[in-house]
Amino acid sequence: MYVITGGAGFIGSALLWQLNHMDLDEIVVVDNLASSEKWRNLVKRRYVDYLHRDRFYDMLQRDALPWKISAVVHLGACSSTTERDADFLMENNFHYSRDLCRYALDKGARFINASSAATYGDGSLGFSDDPALIPRLAPLNMYGYSKQLFDLWLLREKLCGEVVSLKFFNVYGPNEYHKGSMQSVVVKAHRQIRERGRLALFKSDVPGLADGEQKRDFVYVKDCTALMAWLLERGDVNGIHNVGTGAARSFNELGRAVFAALGRECRIDYVDMPETLRGKYQNYTRADMGWLARVDCPLGFTSLEEGAADYVRNYLEKEDSYL
Repeated sequence: MYVITGGAGFIGSALLWQLNHMDLDEIVVVDNLASSEKWRNLVKRRYVDYLHRDRFYDMLQRDALPWKISAVVHLGACSSTTERDADFLMENNFHYSRDLCRYALDKGARFINASSAATYGDGSLGFSDDPALIPRLAPLNMYGYSKQLFDLWLLREKLCGEVVSLKFFNVYGPNEYHKGSMQSVVVKAHRQIRERGRLALFKSDVPGLADGEQKRDFVYVKDCTALMAWLLERGDVNGIHNVGTGAARSFNELGRAVFAALGRECRIDYVDMPETLRGKYQNYTRADMGWLARVDCPLGFTSLEEGAADYVRNYLEKEDSYL
C-alpha cells in the first residue's frame, strides 16, 4: 500500500494520476479537504481510502494503521510563502514530516518528502543540492525555513542515504486550481489574457534587471510525477535532490509561451511588486540537476513552451480541466 499525504493537493493528486496510469490504485490519500475545492482533484482517480491528516497522524502515533505500508510520499504541507504563523508551520511542515519519516523507516517503507527551492533563499549561494551547502542556506520566508529544518534534520540524523527529499522548483500544471494566490503564473496568465487580452507582470525591484526578466526554473507537474514514480521503484536512489528543468526562464518568456498557446498577440504590462514580497522575492532560480546523470535516470524534462502549450490547450481551455 502506498500513502500519499497531500494526496488531494496539486502535486499529490497529479502523482495519484501518474500511479493510476501505471495501473496502481492500492493507495491511501491523506489530506485536509475542509471546505476547499481540492476534492475535485480526486473525482477521476482510483484509491483505497481517504483519511483526514489529523486522523492519519493519530493512527500513526498509535501504530493503528490497518495496512502494510510499502511507501509514503509526503507532499502534505502548508505551501504559502506568505504564511505568518511560524508555530503552525513548525508543527505542520517540520514536526509532522519528521514523525512520519521515522514511522516509515520503522516500518521498512520507502519515504519520499517534498522539500522546496524556497530553501535557497536569495540564491546568493547558488542552487546546488550538495549536502555540504545545505547548512549554509538562508531561506527568505518561514515556509522555506520549515522545509529547510527537515532537510537539516535528515543531515543531522544521517538519514540521507535512506530517504529522498525533493527540492521542487516552480511547479505548474493541472490540478492547482484550489491554490488561490499560490497558483502558478501560467494559470494566472491564462486567466488574465482570457479576461483582458493582456498580462500583468511585476516590475523589477533590482537595479539593472529589466521588468519581467526575473527568472525561475519552471517545471511541469507531469515531469515531477514521472520522476517520483521512478524513485518509488528505485529504492537505492536517496538523498536531498533538486527537481527542476535545469533552465532559468524569464516571466516574459512564460508570458509569451501562454500567448502563443492561445494563438494571441503578446501584450504585457508591468505593475509594482507588492510590499509583502519586496526583499523576499527570488529573482533567479535554476536547479542544478546533475544528480540525475549520477544515478542514470533516463527521464527528461518538458520545455516551458511545450508545457505551457499542453497545460493551456489540453486543460485550461477545456471544460474539464482536471487530470
